[in-house]
Amino acid sequence: MTDASHTAAVSEPGWVQHVIWWHVYPLGFVGAHPADPPPSPDEHRLLRIVDWLDHAIELGASGLALGPIFSSRTHGYDTTDHLRIDPRLGDDDDFGTLVVEAHRRGLRILLDGVFNHVGTDFAHTEWLRTRGDRVDVFEGHGDLVALDHGNPAVADYVVDVMTRWLRRGADGWRLDAAYAVDDRFWAEVLPRVREQFPDAYFLAEIIHGDYAQRVRSSGFDSVTQYELWKAAWSALNDGNFHELDWALVRHNEFLDTFVPTTFVGNHDVTRIASRLDDIRHLEHALVLQMTTGGTPSVYAGDEFGYRGIKEERFGGDDAVRPEFATPPLDVDEHGADVFRLHKFLIGLRRRHAWLHTARTSPLLLTNRQYVYQSRAGSEALIVALNIAEEPLAISLPHLGFDRGEVLAGSGAPPSEVVTTYEVGPHGWLIIAPH
Repeated sequence: MTDASHTAAVSEPGWVQHVIWWHVYPLGFVGAHPADPPPSPDEHRLLRIVDWLDHAIELGASGLALGPIFSSRTHGYDTTDHLRIDPRLGDDDDFGTLVVEAHRRGLRILLDGVFNHVGTDFAHTEWLRTRGDRVDVFEGHGDLVALDHGNPAVADYVVDVMTRWLRRGADGWRLDAAYAVDDRFWAEVLPRVREQFPDAYFLAEIIHGDYAQRVRSSGFDSVTQYELWKAAWSALNDGNFHELDWALVRHNEFLDTFVPTTFVGNHDVTRIASRLDDIRHLEHALVLQMTTGGTPSVYAGDEFGYRGIKEERFGGDDAVRPEFATPPLDVDEHGADVFRLHKFLIGLRRRHAWLHTARTSPLLLTNRQYVYQSRAGSEALIVALNIAEEPLAISLPHLGFDRGEVLAGSGAPPSEVVTTYEVGPHGWLIIAPH
């Protein structure tokens, strides 16, 4: 692969290369949902997130990715008015304060736009999609009614919503359930927004399918990389690094078109600490995320090793969307260790910004031992993941390198220059080859 291929074919705003998102689900984070009775606007709960911005900076994040903050009936994804802050969170001034405080710290802001469907109290019933004499619903959810994306008024409305909040200081949009909307709608809407805000960023929630084709036909900047998320925990649980290697082959192909958004947790899935069968492999999942191409996102709480299982029932998301107290949190020793590892690996990532578009290639691959190279141009890192009961012996000359500097690892001294190294059982290693 030529060096030229190490830049994504589709342009994205330049600032995105350096972004690591800290992802917050506001309604849960501030205890506004579920809550009985719900908080009133004069409680200004959105400002509780401001109290956590210094934590985001300490973590190493450079962006704040917010879940829904607009008026809704329950969980935020049943929006009733995209132009009004949810009264359970506060008011318009509270949003202004959050923007000012985030930008003052150098944090970009990503808003969550739910434009595929709305809540049943949405005012513009003439904009809803119908099938016969019935209104279409989203994936069988009777309280989520689908917008008619073939109606020009809907496109005008979405452009108005996006540009209005970008004008207020947002830096981009996550497009919820973008996979359910015809790409022609996005191809019409996004250029109109970019005309006014050429530096805006658009991340699409796409769960499966042809990511690259969706990006090409819609104009998204990025897509949620669910394939790599699934392969990471599945390979670690099953002891099958061949699955992970195949997902990274696909990941490389995506990077030819766009830079995916990578994550090991979000507001819609079981937390990684609960998903993994062996908690020791939490480190491996994070090492993988922070040493491969993409725009990383850390879901609030994962940096402390939070647990939570998503269940397919009413209220089944609540366990992964908990309320956060005022910082700092009183975490146990394991939580403190997980936080330190996050800080270290995010710091390493930011010092090696070229990783944003890096491709990986396998150097050693068995079911439970995996050594790969992440490379962009002349820059490279060697990463070793070992989930076997026996050690993993690495010879850099055998892998095609003279020697390398140990940057990090489980029990590894940093800055040591080595030609061979033994990674302990269930250990990992990051080396800068010379």
